[in-house]
Amino acid sequence: MIAFWVAAGLISAAAAGLVLHAAAQAALNAGSQDPTLALYRRQLREIDDLADRGLIADGERKGAHAEAARRLLHAADMEAKPWNADAGLRKPVLVVAALVPLVALGLYLWVGSPGYPDQSFKSRLATWRSSDPATLSPPEMAAVLQAMTVERPKDVEGFHYLALAYAASDNPSGSARALRHAIELAPKRADLWELLGEALIAQGGGEVTPQAAAAFERALKLDPKAVVPRFHLARARIAAGDKAGGIAAWRALQADLPATDPRRGALASAISEAENGPAPSTRPAPPQMDAIRGMVAGLAAKLEADPSDGAGWVKLVKSYAVLGESAKRDAALATARKRFAADPDLLKALTAAAATEPMR
Repeated sequence: MIAFWVAAGLISAAAAGLVLHAAAQAALNAGSQDPTLALYRRQLREIDDLADRGLIADGERKGAHAEAARRLLHAADMEAKPWNADAGLRKPVLVVAALVPLVALGLYLWVGSPGYPDQSFKSRLATWRSSDPATLSPPEMAAVLQAMTVERPKDVEGFHYLALAYAASDNPSGSARALRHAIELAPKRADLWELLGEALIAQGGGEVTPQAAAAFERALKLDPKAVVPRFHLARARIAAGDKAGGIAAWRALQADLPATDPRRGALASAISEAENGPAPSTRPAPPQMDAIRGMVAGLAAKLEADPSDGAGWVKLVKSYAVLGESAKRDAALATARKRFAADPDLLKALTAAAATEPMR
């Protein structure tokens, strides 16, 4: 670091010397003819040249010619005041120009930290790995888990948690990639196929893409009672035009849900919307929005029972912001800020989540 600052100081001094040398050369020409007159004469010649080549009309030529001539006459009438350099100031200016970089270097050595090592990603990663996981942000946790999966490429849970960290970091592509690695290691785990389907929906902007549908179908083969795959596959049927079939699948899912399951209300709203409204297009439909609101309500209920989940509060605030429910967003934000007042990173994440633009 010291070598860098010494080199920077020398380069600065050399640059100042070049500037002063150029100024000294200009001083040698002090008292020479004012270049303004030559400039306006050249303008007149260029106007005539453009007109002769047909690039400007004759009327424009006359106007431009008259303006340049007026400026030429005005400059010729003004008393020429040649620039003269004060030779007595040359040495002080040179000394100041040479001392400024040296003074800057001295100040850095005095108040700075020249021996402080560079904060490389490797050192930051080591710090994160030695920290309490609860204090890490989702991207930091993802970086730690990514390093762990490199060290333990056969650890299914490592890729599973890496996918969850990527999802919390708003990186559905990374989440899907991690889940595919996990599925290669454990192809018979229904929860991994279900998470992959959700990641592919997020990656596809909310649509149940063919890839997402295939993942959900694999999950259902392994766990026929899985709720999330059944819901999204029924939604895909409605979007594809099979309204009756999709609603029937939703009704069957509703019948299987426990009476205390908070998703029952959202599912009932989705069914009502699908029955009373037009068949949804391939874009996310109102039934999906009702289901999303139901899931957000479920998250809020979960946090009310266990408010220690900081990442959950960030997700809840962001969800309310996306849905445009500003009153609920502000209430959740105030509660989370009060509870996590001693966690600056989480407070920063909450502020960013609250600033999320609502859906249009």
